[in-house]
Amino acid sequence: MKNSVAESMAFFTSEAFDAKFRYDGKDLGAVCSEGRTVFKVWSPPAEKIELRLYKDGIAEEVYCRRQMQAGEKGTWKAEFPENLHGMYYDYLVRIDGRDTRTADPYAAGCSCNGGRSMAVDLSRTNPPGFEADRAPEGCGEQIIYELHIKDFSHDADSGIPGEYRGKYKAFTVTGTGGDYPTCVDYLKKLGVTHVHLLPFFDYGSVDEAGDEKQFNWGYDPVNYNVPEGSYATDPNDGTVRIRECKEMIQALHKSGIRVIMDVVYNHTHHEDSWLQRMVPGYYYRYEEDGSLANGSACGNDIAAGRSMVDNYIADSVMYWAREYHMDGFRFDLMGLLTVELMNRIRAELDEAFGPGEKLLYGEPWSADDSPMEKGTRAAHKKNAGYLNDGIGIFSDDTRDVIKGSVFYAEEPGFVNGGAGLEPMVLHAVTGWKDGGACFEPKSCRQIINYVSAHDNYTLWDKLVLSMHGEKADFHRQYADVLAANKLAAFMYFTCQGNLFLQAGEEFARTKLGEDNSYCSSPELNMLRWRRTVEYGELVEYYRGLIRLRKKLPGLCDKSPEAAARVMCRRIHGEGVVSFLVDNRASRPSPWEELFIVYNASDREWKVALPEQGCREGEAALQAAGHQAAARRENCEVGETEGTVWEILADGSQADCCRAAVFTEEGIPAAPHSGILLGRRKRV
Repeated sequence: MKNSVAESMAFFTSEAFDAKFRYDGKDLGAVCSEGRTVFKVWSPPAEKIELRLYKDGIAEEVYCRRQMQAGEKGTWKAEFPENLHGMYYDYLVRIDGRDTRTADPYAAGCSCNGGRSMAVDLSRTNPPGFEADRAPEGCGEQIIYELHIKDFSHDADSGIPGEYRGKYKAFTVTGTGGDYPTCVDYLKKLGVTHVHLLPFFDYGSVDEAGDEKQFNWGYDPVNYNVPEGSYATDPNDGTVRIRECKEMIQALHKSGIRVIMDVVYNHTHHEDSWLQRMVPGYYYRYEEDGSLANGSACGNDIAAGRSMVDNYIADSVMYWAREYHMDGFRFDLMGLLTVELMNRIRAELDEAFGPGEKLLYGEPWSADDSPMEKGTRAAHKKNAGYLNDGIGIFSDDTRDVIKGSVFYAEEPGFVNGGAGLEPMVLHAVTGWKDGGACFEPKSCRQIINYVSAHDNYTLWDKLVLSMHGEKADFHRQYADVLAANKLAAFMYFTCQGNLFLQAGEEFARTKLGEDNSYCSSPELNMLRWRRTVEYGELVEYYRGLIRLRKKLPGLCDKSPEAAARVMCRRIHGEGVVSFLVDNRASRPSPWEELFIVYNASDREWKVALPEQGCREGEAALQAAGHQAAARRENCEVGETEGTVWEILADGSQADCCRAAVFTEEGIPAAPHSGILLGRRKRV
């Protein structure tokens, strides 16, 4: 097998293969239009392909058989002089004399559980007004809220009608929650700009015909271009999932929220996928001994870097962007894809929709090593410098320095008792542009700052476990944990870069210490909406941070020079650091400078403003050619006479505005909290 695999891989990646078989057409799949339906697939090794039509998704009897005709570049085609919208189909593919049944890997629709494809006239699946649907206007700063569709509304306290709970349709319901807002009403009040939805293309770990007790995050794709049926009110009609998915996106857009799709192009649910059945061996990576590569830790790795694999992934992304009006994409285990492919996707999105209009980011790592195609680079953090700076990467460095390792519950970070982390904290505030990490991003635009996501412990659980150990009670409102939670949020909201939070982080979401709830019960995973009241103080703190962040251009700057805004970084003692931020920009702001203090210690510190004549930031600004340098007035950093410093956030309140009271020693910074001051322009 070793020789045959090696020979196959060499042929698949050769110039001769691409010259003969690379197909760049955008018409693969079943394309329905008035008076015509064309079925087209790519399978160079096929000797014969038979198309089989069915009147529904479960019938065993074949309604019609049609031999497909071989075409250019390894394609096969069958054409009908009628619109076959709603017709189900599959293929019999003969390779090496053996017939294999397969669904269509390019299909836009499918049957319940995805085993049979469906021909769809997509114009018939649009909800009223969808053609005019547009993304809401941007506010200048992105606040990304990571959410699972079932988690969102499974709780009876969500106020969502029972038939819509855990479904796409839940996002179309407003006026929920009674005395307190829930679901979309809550998201609007919170102030997030983007909802990042965990995978909702058709995945294989849930029986779409099963009951509501099932749960999975969905990182096991079956049909890449079809919405998941378990979130539809009727999984048996292939058009319902498409229409209701579009309704969800349309409803979020109407509520002023953009939508990001979590995509999993690094592996498939099983190796025996439709891709494998169409072109055996082509779409997967293999080790030298013939075994499947497993850098995904899911049993297989997609062979990104091969021409038709890259075409498949890029075309799929563009399909979701165009047909479903997606506003961005988050790539699971992006480190298994290539720099070249990610840059291509960025370029295609920019050309079609405008530079930067669609967000693009991913996990810059893999679960294990995987053999890359010759001449490609893995889209790993270490290769961030090769990625377009419009491709964001999750900053695990920021995450871990703030709260501690995600893999060891007891290991603390800065906010929960970790020692010696002050230098790393001051690297994090620059978006790691100062060489403080094992990589250097091109700009702060590349950095996604966060302290919790669906993977690993929730922030609340991590803090409870690291601060209270074996006696942890996840339902108890520990005062010290609440303070640490606020400080963690304060920190990543005042770092340079983009902002991302896990749904429910702002109301102390708990999974009772479960760090990998991918297939746990929906009751463990769901958002418990009563906690928005029980932890209302924490919710209000996050709301304030979101409002305040949007007002501070010095923190919203995503340019390569943004890090130069951070000046006069100081370590005052164990657990206490401070820095200045130049807040001037082309858009108006009441405050010219920001002074930020993180105090994770057990006592109050009086922190002095930087001494007059501190020029660290000035030199950096001038060296970087930052526009703000040319606009600086004749006022030394730290000068207080004739200026007004105001407290904009502290450990109890965010987006406040009250006069700062200095002592001779400086501004009092309460223990286990942050404080943010703004210096108003002099009149």
